[in-house]
Amino acid sequence: MSHQQPRRDRFRPEPLPGMRDGGGSGRIVRWLGGFGCVAAGYAVFQSLLGVLPPGLDGESARYAVAVVSGLGTAAAAWLSAALLRARAADPARTPGPFTARRAGTAPAAPAPGPLPRLCASAYETLVEQVRVVDDPDRGRLTGWPHSLGEQEHGRPTSVGTAYGLHTLLDLGTPDGRLGTGELVRTLWNLQLPDGGWSARSQGAAARPEVTALVLGALARAGADPVRVAAAAEACTARFTDELDRTGRELTHVVTTVLRGLLRAAPGSEALPRLRDALAAGAITDPRRGHRRCWAYRLAASHGPPSAVHTAQAVLALDRAARVAPEPDAVRAAREDGVRWLLACPDTRHDGCLDLTPVREEVRRPRIDDPARHEVLNVRHFAAAWVLRALLTPGARAVAHEDGLEDAWRERLNGAAAAVAAAQTDGIWTWSPDNAGELLRRPLWMTYQGLSALRAHAIWMYRPDD
Repeated sequence: MSHQQPRRDRFRPEPLPGMRDGGGSGRIVRWLGGFGCVAAGYAVFQSLLGVLPPGLDGESARYAVAVVSGLGTAAAAWLSAALLRARAADPARTPGPFTARRAGTAPAAPAPGPLPRLCASAYETLVEQVRVVDDPDRGRLTGWPHSLGEQEHGRPTSVGTAYGLHTLLDLGTPDGRLGTGELVRTLWNLQLPDGGWSARSQGAAARPEVTALVLGALARAGADPVRVAAAAEACTARFTDELDRTGRELTHVVTTVLRGLLRAAPGSEALPRLRDALAAGAITDPRRGHRRCWAYRLAASHGPPSAVHTAQAVLALDRAARVAPEPDAVRAAREDGVRWLLACPDTRHDGCLDLTPVREEVRRPRIDDPARHEVLNVRHFAAAWVLRALLTPGARAVAHEDGLEDAWRERLNGAAAAVAAAQTDGIWTWSPDNAGELLRRPLWMTYQGLSALRAHAIWMYRPDD
Protein backbone atom coordinates (compact mmCIF):
# COMPACT_ATOMS: atom_id res chain seq x y z
CA MET A 1 0.00 0.00 0.00
CA SER A 2 1.41 3.38 -0.93
CA HIS A 3 2.15 5.91 1.76
CA GLN A 4 0.50 9.29 1.21
CA GLN A 5 3.00 12.13 1.56
CA PRO A 6 1.88 15.24 3.47
CA ARG A 7 1.55 18.48 1.55
CA ARG A 8 4.86 20.34 1.55
CA ASP A 9 5.63 24.02 1.50
CA ARG A 10 7.45 24.73 -1.73
CA PHE A 11 9.85 26.98 0.17
CA ARG A 12 10.90 24.18 2.45
CA PRO A 13 13.68 21.75 1.52
CA GLU A 14 13.08 18.14 0.60
CA PRO A 15 13.11 15.97 3.72
CA LEU A 16 16.33 14.44 4.89
CA PRO A 17 16.85 10.77 3.97
CA GLY A 18 15.83 9.67 7.44
CA MET A 19 12.40 11.26 6.95
CA ARG A 20 11.22 8.94 4.16
CA ASP A 21 9.27 5.73 4.47
CA GLY A 22 10.10 2.82 2.21
CA GLY A 23 6.74 1.09 2.68
CA GLY A 24 6.19 -2.61 2.01
CA SER A 25 8.77 -2.79 -0.77
CA GLY A 26 11.42 -1.69 1.70
CA ARG A 27 10.67 -4.63 4.01
CA ILE A 28 10.85 -7.10 1.10
CA VAL A 29 14.11 -5.71 -0.23
CA ARG A 30 15.69 -5.65 3.22
CA TRP A 31 14.76 -9.32 3.52
CA LEU A 32 16.24 -10.12 0.11
CA GLY A 33 19.33 -8.07 0.82
CA GLY A 34 20.09 -10.24 3.79
CA PHE A 35 21.09 -13.09 1.49
CA GLY A 36 24.11 -11.12 0.22
CA CYS A 37 25.73 -10.76 -3.18
CA VAL A 38 26.86 -14.40 -3.49
CA ALA A 39 23.37 -15.73 -2.88
CA ALA A 40 21.92 -13.28 -5.37
CA GLY A 41 24.43 -14.31 -8.03
CA TYR A 42 23.72 -17.98 -7.43
CA ALA A 43 20.00 -17.33 -7.72
CA VAL A 44 20.48 -15.66 -11.11
CA PHE A 45 22.63 -18.55 -12.28
CA GLN A 46 20.01 -21.11 -11.25
CA SER A 47 17.28 -19.05 -12.89
CA LEU A 48 19.08 -19.00 -16.22
CA LEU A 49 19.66 -22.75 -16.10
CA GLY A 50 16.00 -23.32 -15.35
CA VAL A 51 14.66 -20.98 -17.99
CA LEU A 52 16.86 -21.78 -21.02
CA PRO A 53 15.98 -25.04 -22.81
CA PRO A 54 18.82 -27.57 -23.08
CA GLY A 55 18.75 -27.76 -26.90
CA LEU A 56 19.14 -24.05 -27.74
CA ASP A 57 21.43 -23.13 -30.58
CA GLY A 58 21.88 -20.43 -33.18
CA GLU A 59 19.40 -17.55 -33.43
CA SER A 60 16.97 -18.97 -30.84
CA ALA A 61 19.69 -19.05 -28.20
CA ARG A 62 20.68 -15.44 -28.92
CA TYR A 63 17.10 -14.19 -28.50
CA ALA A 64 16.48 -16.25 -25.37
CA VAL A 65 19.65 -15.06 -23.66
CA ALA A 66 18.92 -11.46 -24.63
CA VAL A 67 15.37 -11.60 -23.24
CA VAL A 68 16.40 -13.24 -19.96
CA SER A 69 19.37 -10.87 -19.54
CA GLY A 70 17.15 -7.85 -20.12
CA LEU A 71 14.63 -9.01 -17.55
CA GLY A 72 17.41 -9.74 -15.09
CA THR A 73 18.97 -6.33 -15.57
CA ALA A 74 15.63 -4.58 -15.05
CA ALA A 75 14.98 -6.58 -11.90
CA ALA A 76 18.47 -5.83 -10.57
CA ALA A 77 18.01 -2.09 -11.18
CA TRP A 78 14.65 -2.10 -9.42
CA LEU A 79 16.10 -4.03 -6.49
CA SER A 80 19.06 -1.61 -6.18
CA ALA A 81 16.84 1.46 -6.18
CA ALA A 82 14.39 -0.11 -3.75
CA LEU A 83 17.24 -1.15 -1.47
CA LEU A 84 18.51 2.44 -1.33
CA ARG A 85 15.02 3.68 -0.48
CA ALA A 86 14.63 1.03 2.18
CA ARG A 87 17.93 1.92 3.81
CA ALA A 88 17.04 5.62 3.76
CA ALA A 89 13.70 4.82 5.37
CA ASP A 90 15.32 2.95 8.25
CA PRO A 91 16.29 5.44 10.98
CA ALA A 92 18.77 2.95 12.39
CA ARG A 93 20.73 3.06 9.12
CA THR A 94 20.54 6.80 8.55
CA PRO A 95 23.67 8.68 9.62
CA GLY A 96 23.67 12.28 10.70
CA PRO A 97 22.16 14.31 13.52
CA PHE A 98 18.55 14.18 12.34
CA THR A 99 16.37 11.06 12.33
CA ALA A 100 12.66 10.76 11.86
CA ARG A 101 10.29 9.71 14.62
CA ARG A 102 7.57 7.49 13.23
CA ALA A 103 4.05 7.64 14.53
CA GLY A 104 3.60 5.74 17.77
CA THR A 105 7.31 5.23 18.45
CA ALA A 106 9.74 6.93 20.79
CA PRO A 107 12.86 8.70 19.54
CA ALA A 108 15.89 6.44 19.18
CA ALA A 109 17.92 8.53 21.65
CA PRO A 110 17.02 11.37 24.01
CA ALA A 111 20.19 13.34 23.18
CA PRO A 112 19.54 16.82 21.81
CA GLY A 113 20.41 17.74 18.25
CA PRO A 114 23.49 19.73 17.29
CA LEU A 115 21.91 23.18 17.56
CA PRO A 116 20.68 22.74 21.19
CA ARG A 117 24.12 21.47 22.16
CA LEU A 118 25.76 24.39 20.39
CA CYS A 119 23.49 26.91 22.12
CA ALA A 120 24.03 25.33 25.54
CA SER A 121 27.79 25.42 25.06
CA ALA A 122 27.68 29.08 23.98
CA TYR A 123 25.64 29.99 27.05
CA GLU A 124 28.11 28.26 29.38
CA THR A 125 30.98 30.17 27.80
CA LEU A 126 29.17 33.48 28.26
CA VAL A 127 28.55 32.62 31.92
CA GLU A 128 32.18 31.68 32.49
CA GLN A 129 33.60 34.80 30.85
CA VAL A 130 31.24 37.53 32.02
CA ARG A 131 33.12 40.36 33.70
CA VAL A 132 31.91 42.28 36.76
CA VAL A 133 33.74 45.54 37.51
CA ASP A 134 33.02 48.21 40.11
CA ASP A 135 33.81 51.45 38.34
CA PRO A 136 34.13 54.56 40.56
CA ASP A 137 32.57 56.78 37.90
CA ARG A 138 30.06 54.49 36.15
CA GLY A 139 29.07 52.14 38.92
CA ARG A 140 28.82 48.37 38.70
CA LEU A 141 29.45 47.05 35.16
CA THR A 142 28.42 43.54 34.17
CA GLY A 143 29.15 42.41 30.64
CA TRP A 144 31.89 41.46 28.23
CA PRO A 145 34.77 43.11 26.40
CA HIS A 146 34.78 43.18 22.61
CA SER A 147 36.13 39.63 22.33
CA LEU A 148 35.99 36.62 24.59
CA GLY A 149 39.24 35.76 26.32
CA GLU A 150 40.70 39.27 26.24
CA GLN A 151 43.33 39.78 28.91
CA GLU A 152 44.63 43.27 28.22
CA HIS A 153 41.20 44.92 27.95
CA GLY A 154 38.99 43.05 30.36
CA ARG A 155 36.39 45.69 31.15
CA PRO A 156 32.87 45.42 29.73
CA THR A 157 32.41 47.56 26.63
CA SER A 158 29.31 48.90 24.93
CA VAL A 159 29.80 46.77 21.80
CA GLY A 160 30.67 43.53 23.61
CA THR A 161 27.87 43.87 26.17
CA ALA A 162 25.27 44.83 23.55
CA TYR A 163 26.09 41.76 21.45
CA GLY A 164 26.17 39.62 24.57
CA LEU A 165 22.69 40.87 25.48
CA HIS A 166 21.47 40.15 21.95
CA THR A 167 22.90 36.64 22.22
CA LEU A 168 21.22 35.95 25.56
CA LEU A 169 17.89 37.11 24.17
CA ASP A 170 18.29 34.65 21.30
CA LEU A 171 19.31 31.83 23.65
CA GLY A 172 16.42 32.48 25.99
CA THR A 173 18.45 32.82 29.25
CA PRO A 174 17.69 29.31 30.59
CA ASP A 175 18.65 30.22 34.19
CA GLY A 176 19.41 33.19 36.38
CA ARG A 177 23.20 33.13 36.26
CA LEU A 178 23.10 35.88 33.62
CA GLY A 179 20.37 38.44 34.17
CA THR A 180 19.36 40.72 31.35
CA GLY A 181 18.51 43.42 33.90
CA GLU A 182 22.16 43.73 34.95
CA LEU A 183 23.25 43.99 31.33
CA VAL A 184 20.64 46.67 30.62
CA ARG A 185 21.85 48.70 33.61
CA THR A 186 25.43 48.33 32.44
CA LEU A 187 24.64 49.65 28.98
CA TRP A 188 22.92 52.69 30.49
CA ASN A 189 25.94 53.19 32.77
CA LEU A 190 28.22 53.14 29.73
CA GLN A 191 26.26 55.87 28.00
CA LEU A 192 28.43 58.85 27.09
CA PRO A 193 27.74 62.40 28.31
CA ASP A 194 26.37 63.39 24.89
CA GLY A 195 23.69 60.69 25.14
CA GLY A 196 25.08 58.01 22.84
CA TRP A 197 27.64 55.21 22.75
CA SER A 198 30.87 54.53 20.91
CA ALA A 199 33.28 51.68 20.31
CA ARG A 200 36.43 51.39 22.37
CA SER A 201 38.61 52.80 19.56
CA GLN A 202 36.32 55.76 18.88
CA GLY A 203 36.96 57.72 22.04
CA ALA A 204 34.42 59.76 24.01
CA ALA A 205 32.27 60.91 21.06
CA ALA A 206 29.08 59.01 20.37
CA ARG A 207 28.81 57.32 16.98
CA PRO A 208 25.49 56.48 15.34
CA GLU A 209 26.22 52.87 14.37
CA VAL A 210 27.24 51.91 17.93
CA THR A 211 24.40 53.95 19.45
CA ALA A 212 21.86 52.22 17.19
CA LEU A 213 23.34 48.81 18.07
CA VAL A 214 23.00 49.46 21.81
CA LEU A 215 19.51 50.94 21.47
CA GLY A 216 18.37 47.92 19.49
CA ALA A 217 19.57 45.61 22.27
CA LEU A 218 17.96 47.76 24.96
CA ALA A 219 14.65 47.86 23.11
CA ARG A 220 14.67 44.06 22.67
CA ALA A 221 15.31 43.65 26.40
CA GLY A 222 12.35 45.86 27.35
CA ALA A 223 14.27 48.90 28.59
CA ASP A 224 12.41 52.10 29.48
CA PRO A 225 10.81 53.12 26.15
CA VAL A 226 10.82 56.83 27.00
CA ARG A 227 14.53 56.75 27.69
CA VAL A 228 15.20 54.67 24.59
CA ALA A 229 13.17 57.05 22.41
CA ALA A 230 15.08 60.06 23.71
CA ALA A 231 18.43 58.43 22.94
CA ALA A 232 17.19 57.42 19.48
CA GLU A 233 16.14 60.99 18.72
CA ALA A 234 19.58 62.25 19.75
CA CYS A 235 21.17 59.62 17.53
CA THR A 236 19.21 60.65 14.42
CA ALA A 237 19.87 64.33 15.10
CA ARG A 238 23.61 63.70 14.87
CA PHE A 239 23.43 61.37 11.88
CA THR A 240 23.29 63.99 9.13
CA ASP A 241 25.42 64.84 6.11
CA GLU A 242 26.71 67.91 7.88
CA LEU A 243 27.71 66.21 11.14
CA ASP A 244 28.66 62.73 9.90
CA ARG A 245 29.27 62.73 6.15
CA THR A 246 31.54 59.71 6.39
CA GLY A 247 28.91 57.59 8.12
CA ARG A 248 26.14 58.61 5.74
CA GLU A 249 28.26 57.43 2.79
CA LEU A 250 29.01 53.94 4.13
CA THR A 251 26.64 51.02 3.55
CA HIS A 252 27.65 49.31 6.79
CA VAL A 253 26.97 52.37 8.92
CA VAL A 254 23.63 53.26 7.29
CA THR A 255 22.29 49.69 7.48
CA THR A 256 23.40 49.34 11.11
CA VAL A 257 21.63 52.56 12.08
CA LEU A 258 18.54 51.56 10.12
CA ARG A 259 18.27 48.14 11.77
CA GLY A 260 18.81 49.56 15.26
CA LEU A 261 16.22 52.31 14.83
CA LEU A 262 13.67 49.85 13.46
CA ARG A 263 13.81 48.16 16.87
CA ALA A 264 14.24 51.20 19.08
CA ALA A 265 12.17 53.85 17.27
CA PRO A 266 10.03 52.31 14.50
CA GLY A 267 8.06 55.55 14.18
CA SER A 268 11.11 57.77 13.69
CA GLU A 269 10.86 60.28 10.86
CA ALA A 270 14.48 59.53 9.98
CA LEU A 271 13.73 55.95 8.91
CA PRO A 272 12.16 56.72 5.49
CA ARG A 273 15.05 59.04 4.64
CA LEU A 274 17.65 56.44 5.55
CA ARG A 275 15.74 53.74 3.68
CA ASP A 276 15.50 55.84 0.51
CA ALA A 277 19.17 56.84 0.69
CA LEU A 278 20.16 53.20 1.03
CA ALA A 279 18.08 52.16 -1.98
CA ALA A 280 19.41 55.06 -4.05
CA GLY A 281 22.98 54.00 -3.31
CA ALA A 282 22.67 50.69 -5.16
CA ILE A 283 24.87 50.02 -8.19
CA THR A 284 24.50 47.69 -11.18
CA ASP A 285 26.75 44.72 -11.86
CA PRO A 286 27.18 43.75 -15.53
CA ARG A 287 28.72 40.43 -14.49
CA ARG A 288 25.42 39.35 -12.97
CA GLY A 289 22.91 40.47 -15.55
CA HIS A 290 23.11 44.19 -14.66
CA ARG A 291 21.24 43.49 -11.45
CA ARG A 292 21.43 46.06 -8.71
CA CYS A 293 23.54 45.37 -5.65
CA TRP A 294 25.60 47.32 -3.12
CA ALA A 295 29.24 48.19 -2.57
CA TYR A 296 30.81 49.37 0.67
CA ARG A 297 30.00 53.00 -0.22
CA LEU A 298 26.68 54.62 -1.09
CA ALA A 299 28.20 57.75 -2.62
CA ALA A 300 30.52 58.29 -5.57
CA SER A 301 33.46 55.89 -5.93
CA HIS A 302 31.26 53.11 -4.62
CA GLY A 303 33.85 50.38 -5.07
CA PRO A 304 33.24 46.88 -6.46
CA PRO A 305 30.02 44.94 -5.79
CA SER A 306 30.02 43.30 -2.38
CA ALA A 307 27.99 40.30 -1.23
CA VAL A 308 28.34 41.36 2.41
CA HIS A 309 27.03 44.87 1.83
CA THR A 310 24.31 43.65 -0.54
CA ALA A 311 23.12 41.21 2.12
CA GLN A 312 23.17 43.95 4.76
CA ALA A 313 21.12 46.24 2.52
CA VAL A 314 18.61 43.51 1.62
CA LEU A 315 18.12 42.64 5.29
CA ALA A 316 17.68 46.26 6.39
CA LEU A 317 15.27 47.10 3.56
CA ASP A 318 13.24 43.95 4.16
CA ARG A 319 12.81 44.83 7.83
CA ALA A 320 11.90 48.40 6.92
CA ALA A 321 9.20 47.08 4.58
CA ARG A 322 7.53 45.37 7.57
CA VAL A 323 7.32 48.66 9.46
CA ALA A 324 6.17 51.16 6.81
CA PRO A 325 4.82 51.03 3.24
CA GLU A 326 7.61 50.38 0.76
CA PRO A 327 7.90 52.63 -2.31
CA ASP A 328 8.12 50.88 -5.67
CA ALA A 329 11.68 52.08 -6.30
CA VAL A 330 12.87 50.76 -2.94
CA ARG A 331 11.14 47.43 -3.45
CA ALA A 332 12.69 47.06 -6.92
CA ALA A 333 16.18 47.71 -5.54
CA ARG A 334 15.70 45.25 -2.70
CA GLU A 335 14.39 42.52 -5.00
CA ASP A 336 17.26 43.07 -7.41
CA GLY A 337 19.66 42.66 -4.51
CA VAL A 338 18.12 39.26 -3.78
CA ARG A 339 18.44 38.26 -7.43
CA TRP A 340 22.07 39.37 -7.40
CA LEU A 341 22.79 37.11 -4.42
CA LEU A 342 21.03 34.21 -6.14
CA ALA A 343 23.13 34.76 -9.28
CA CYS A 344 26.40 33.74 -7.58
CA PRO A 345 28.32 32.01 -10.40
CA ASP A 346 30.37 29.63 -8.25
CA THR A 347 29.62 25.93 -8.41
CA ARG A 348 29.99 25.26 -4.66
CA HIS A 349 28.06 27.49 -2.34
CA ASP A 350 29.49 26.47 1.04
CA GLY A 351 32.80 28.15 0.21
CA CYS A 352 32.08 30.52 -2.66
CA LEU A 353 33.58 33.99 -2.94
CA ASP A 354 30.34 35.58 -1.75
CA LEU A 355 30.94 33.99 1.66
CA THR A 356 34.52 35.19 2.07
CA PRO A 357 34.96 37.24 5.28
CA VAL A 358 35.53 40.94 4.61
CA ARG A 359 37.36 43.61 6.53
CA GLU A 360 36.92 47.37 6.12
CA GLU A 361 38.01 50.50 7.93
CA VAL A 362 35.75 53.36 8.98
CA ARG A 363 37.88 56.50 9.14
CA ARG A 364 36.36 59.69 10.54
CA PRO A 365 37.84 63.04 11.56
CA ARG A 366 38.10 63.23 15.33
CA ILE A 367 35.67 65.65 16.91
CA ASP A 368 38.24 67.01 19.33
CA ASP A 369 40.93 67.29 16.62
CA PRO A 370 39.56 67.30 13.03
CA ALA A 371 43.08 67.18 11.61
CA ARG A 372 43.41 63.62 12.96
CA HIS A 373 41.28 60.57 12.21
CA GLU A 374 39.82 57.81 14.31
CA VAL A 375 39.91 54.34 12.75
CA LEU A 376 37.32 51.66 13.41
CA ASN A 377 38.21 48.21 12.07
CA VAL A 378 35.05 46.45 10.96
CA ARG A 379 35.06 42.75 10.15
CA HIS A 380 32.12 41.20 8.34
CA PHE A 381 30.98 37.58 8.80
CA ALA A 382 29.87 37.25 5.18
CA ALA A 383 28.28 33.79 5.41
CA ALA A 384 26.03 34.85 8.29
CA TRP A 385 24.93 38.02 6.49
CA VAL A 386 24.11 36.15 3.27
CA LEU A 387 22.20 33.48 5.20
CA ARG A 388 20.13 36.06 7.09
CA ALA A 389 19.38 38.00 3.90
CA LEU A 390 18.23 34.89 2.03
CA LEU A 391 15.96 33.93 4.94
CA THR A 392 13.99 37.18 4.77
CA PRO A 393 10.34 36.91 3.68
CA GLY A 394 11.11 39.13 0.70
CA ALA A 395 13.91 36.86 -0.52
CA ARG A 396 11.65 33.80 -0.35
CA ALA A 397 8.97 35.67 -2.29
CA VAL A 398 11.44 36.65 -5.02
CA ALA A 399 12.66 33.06 -5.33
CA HIS A 400 9.08 31.85 -5.69
CA GLU A 401 8.02 34.49 -8.21
CA ASP A 402 11.12 33.98 -10.39
CA GLY A 403 11.06 30.19 -10.23
CA LEU A 404 14.44 30.18 -8.45
CA GLU A 405 13.55 27.96 -5.51
CA ASP A 406 16.31 25.45 -6.31
CA ALA A 407 18.99 28.14 -6.56
CA TRP A 408 17.65 29.72 -3.38
CA ARG A 409 17.81 26.45 -1.43
CA GLU A 410 21.28 25.66 -2.75
CA ARG A 411 22.72 29.00 -1.73
CA LEU A 412 20.84 28.99 1.55
CA ASN A 413 22.14 25.57 2.56
CA GLY A 414 25.66 26.46 1.45
CA ALA A 415 25.68 29.60 3.58
CA ALA A 416 24.31 27.67 6.58
CA ALA A 417 27.07 25.07 6.21
CA ALA A 418 29.71 27.82 6.06
CA VAL A 419 28.32 29.49 9.18
CA ALA A 420 28.28 26.25 11.15
CA ALA A 421 31.82 25.36 10.07
CA ALA A 422 33.26 28.54 11.59
CA GLN A 423 32.39 27.71 15.21
CA THR A 424 33.79 25.50 17.94
CA ASP A 425 31.53 24.62 20.88
CA GLY A 426 29.14 27.42 20.01
CA ILE A 427 31.76 30.17 19.82
CA TRP A 428 32.90 31.67 16.54
CA THR A 429 36.50 32.64 15.82
CA TRP A 430 37.70 35.28 13.40
CA SER A 431 40.59 33.79 11.46
CA PRO A 432 43.54 36.13 11.05
CA ASP A 433 43.68 37.89 7.70
CA ASN A 434 47.35 38.70 8.08
CA ALA A 435 50.30 36.93 9.62
CA GLY A 436 50.60 39.27 12.59
CA GLU A 437 46.98 39.17 13.75
CA LEU A 438 45.96 36.98 16.65
CA LEU A 439 42.94 34.72 16.65
CA ARG A 440 39.96 36.54 18.12
CA ARG A 441 36.57 35.42 19.36
CA PRO A 442 34.49 38.58 18.92
CA LEU A 443 31.08 38.51 20.53
CA TRP A 444 29.50 40.06 17.45
CA MET A 445 30.55 37.04 15.42
CA THR A 446 29.10 34.56 17.90
CA TYR A 447 25.84 36.51 17.98
CA GLN A 448 25.62 36.64 14.19
CA GLY A 449 26.46 32.94 13.84
CA LEU A 450 23.93 31.84 16.45
CA SER A 451 21.26 34.21 15.13
CA ALA A 452 21.69 32.98 11.56
CA LEU A 453 21.63 29.27 12.50
CA ARG A 454 18.64 29.82 14.78
CA ALA A 455 16.72 31.51 11.96
CA HIS A 456 17.66 28.68 9.62
CA ALA A 457 16.57 26.06 12.17
CA ILE A 458 13.20 27.75 12.63
CA TRP A 459 12.71 27.72 8.88
CA MET A 460 13.71 24.00 8.80
CA TYR A 461 11.28 23.05 11.58
CA ARG A 462 8.47 20.92 10.18
CA PRO A 463 5.89 19.92 12.79
CA ASP A 464 3.64 18.38 10.14
CA ASP A 465 6.22 15.65 9.58
